[in-house]
Amino acid sequence: MNVTLVFLAAVAAIIIWWLSGQRLTSKPWLETGSMQLPVREGADRHPMPAVKIGLFVFLGVVGALFSLTVSAYFMRMASADWWATPVPRLLWVNSAALALSSVALEWAKREARHGRLEGLRPALVTGLALAVFFLVGQIQAWRELAAAGYILTDNPSNSFFYMLTGLHGLHILGGLAVLTHTTVRAFSTAVASERLCLSVDLSAIYSHFMLAVWLLLFALFAGWANDFVDLCRTLLN
Repeated sequence: MNVTLVFLAAVAAIIIWWLSGQRLTSKPWLETGSMQLPVREGADRHPMPAVKIGLFVFLGVVGALFSLTVSAYFMRMASADWWATPVPRLLWVNSAALALSSVALEWAKREARHGRLEGLRPALVTGLALAVFFLVGQIQAWRELAAAGYILTDNPSNSFFYMLTGLHGLHILGGLAVLTHTTVRAFSTAVASERLCLSVDLSAIYSHFMLAVWLLLFALFAGWANDFVDLCRTLLN
C-alpha cells in the first residue's frame, strides 16, 4: 500500500506541475499573427481547451494503472522464486532517445507558438524519428534477453519486465499515431493554425509524461527504486 501511495503521489505531482505550468506560463495575449486569439474583457488568459483537460484525465488514469502494476511488482519481489532480470545496456540508449524525443517536441511546441513552420517541421520529424527508434530499441532489448534465456514464463521478474515495457510501448505507439498525424498536418499547411498548435502542445505533454513513466520504470528495473521505497517505508514507519 505504501508503494502505491508513493507512486500515485509522484504521478499527481507531475500532473499538477504541468497544469500549473500551463496556467502560469501561457500568455496568449502576447502572441501575434495568425496565432493571436481575441482576449475577452476581464480575462487575463483563455480557458484550458476541453481536449487538454481530457488528456490530463487520461494521463491520470494511465499513471494510476502503472502505479498499481509497479506496486504488484514490489509485492511479488518478496517471493522465493524471484530473481532479478538483467538490464540490457541498450535500455540506456533507448532512454536517451526517448528523452531527446521529448526535448524535440518541446522545441516543436515553442516553434508552433511563434508560428515558425520552418522550425516546427524538423522538430516534429526529429521527435517522431526518435520515438520510433525507442520502440525499435525496446524490441531489440526483448530479443537480447530472450536470446540470453530470459524468457517470459521463466521467472516472475521476466514476466513483469516484458509486461511493463510492453504496456509502456503500447502507450508510446498510441502517441506516435497522433504525432504522425500532427507531423503530416504541419507539412500540408502554410500557416501554423491554432488547431495545429494545440495538437503539437498535446503531443509534447504526452511525450513528457511517457518519458517520466519510463524513467520510473527504468529506475525500477535497475534496482534504484528499491532504496527509495525502503527510505519511504522507514520515514512512514
